[in-house]
Amino acid sequence: MLLSMRHAYSVDTVRAAEAELMAALPEGALMRRAAAGLAAAVAGLLPRVSGARVVLLVGSGDNGGDALYAGVRLARRGAGVSAVLLDPDRAHRGGLAALQAAGGRVAEDPFGVLAAADVVLDGITGIGGHGGLRPDAVPLARAARGSGATVVAVDLPSGVEADTGEVRGEAVRADATVTFGAYKPALLVDPAHQHAGALRLVDIGLGPLLPSAPDLEALQHADVGGMLPVPAPESDKYRRGVVGVVAGSARYPGAAVLAVAGAVHGGAGAVRYVGPVADAVLARFPEVLVHGWPPSRAGRVQAWVVGPGLGDAPGVAEVLESDVPVLVDADGLRGLDPAAVRVRSAPTLLTPHAGEAAALLGVDRGEVEAARLGAVRSLAATYGATVLLKGSTTLVADAEGSRPVRVNPTGTSWLATAGSGDVLSGLAGSLLAAGLDPLDAGSAAAYLHGLAARLVSLDAPVSARDVAAAIPRAWRDTRRS
Repeated sequence: MLLSMRHAYSVDTVRAAEAELMAALPEGALMRRAAAGLAAAVAGLLPRVSGARVVLLVGSGDNGGDALYAGVRLARRGAGVSAVLLDPDRAHRGGLAALQAAGGRVAEDPFGVLAAADVVLDGITGIGGHGGLRPDAVPLARAARGSGATVVAVDLPSGVEADTGEVRGEAVRADATVTFGAYKPALLVDPAHQHAGALRLVDIGLGPLLPSAPDLEALQHADVGGMLPVPAPESDKYRRGVVGVVAGSARYPGAAVLAVAGAVHGGAGAVRYVGPVADAVLARFPEVLVHGWPPSRAGRVQAWVVGPGLGDAPGVAEVLESDVPVLVDADGLRGLDPAAVRVRSAPTLLTPHAGEAAALLGVDRGEVEAARLGAVRSLAATYGATVLLKGSTTLVADAEGSRPVRVNPTGTSWLATAGSGDVLSGLAGSLLAAGLDPLDAGSAAAYLHGLAARLVSLDAPVSARDVAAAIPRAWRDTRRS
């Protein structure tokens, strides 16, 4: 079972909480707390501390001080600790003196000690760093990565943007990150997330001083399990939620089948299909109700899914004119008019991948992939809709921007396969029909979708059809938590 929800806070928020806490503590106490947690985490990565070779990459700020004081604790336990000072005149004086008093030393041959290291602590820059590593730090970061040592980032991998998850230059690639007080957005959002490795949060007492609403949050089993609808004794198929699916074309019949599969396995009481490939849908799911064109004649639904494999067929505009929640995906996103979405009286959920998001924003795909958090917020504001941005870390932002952005922790690169997004659309649509609001429906669907893929296979190819079939297992797992 996964642990409680992870909350991430901006640099300004964390610094404000730290300043308030430091004012109530003896001088240096907060840094000692962080260093103690860091040293304990490093010790847990070593077979034994005594005799281990630990190298500290020490920058000029408090991040370097945290590394130095952690080195003190490890040296006292018998580790051989060497400090590589990137700016000797600006190294934390108290930390450096304490390290030398404990038997640690300043490295005269930085690359030599890195080549022999068991663990390297990245204390080059902290949460205030911007624009990637400085040129003099790049060779050291590369040497650390190539040494075979376990690289542990102190609070945040140096060179990544703490608030956005962007990587604007070269950055440290860590095997693990020990962060203090609160998660930072970069630790949860790609591309920076890929630099962080395994995450460990050290409690230094900031919790009571942080705001109740974080900037970013990652749901876990119990959170999702509590959202999922469960039929009451008096429920019938209509009360459980009816979702309409407008999808598929002669060229892409499978998209309709997979979107319907996501809806059927996602708990909808009934699924109504409107589109040109009813025979293919019925052959796989005889329980589905099929209807001729137009969607308005299909009967009452509690939510619509429109777009997967639709090609150039009409239907998006008519569905958007309905008074129920609408999920727009794939072909439905092409040329989507922000005004047509913003005037809707009912909620809208858009589910683009990076390429579709780039087209909606009028930018290059690379810009979206480099700044995913900014892109999902911009889309939500532009369209007045909840936006689920699919990708290496799927993000969900609400229409008003008043709630934290959700980041999905269950994603796997094996989901990068044809039809996977169609399944996700149907699943999210079924949750909308059951009454979940778009932020909860999108984030719960992304969680179940990723978990289903992991249940099928963690280390081998997986098909969209297999993922759809595993959704009920993922559902049970979260409910059992």
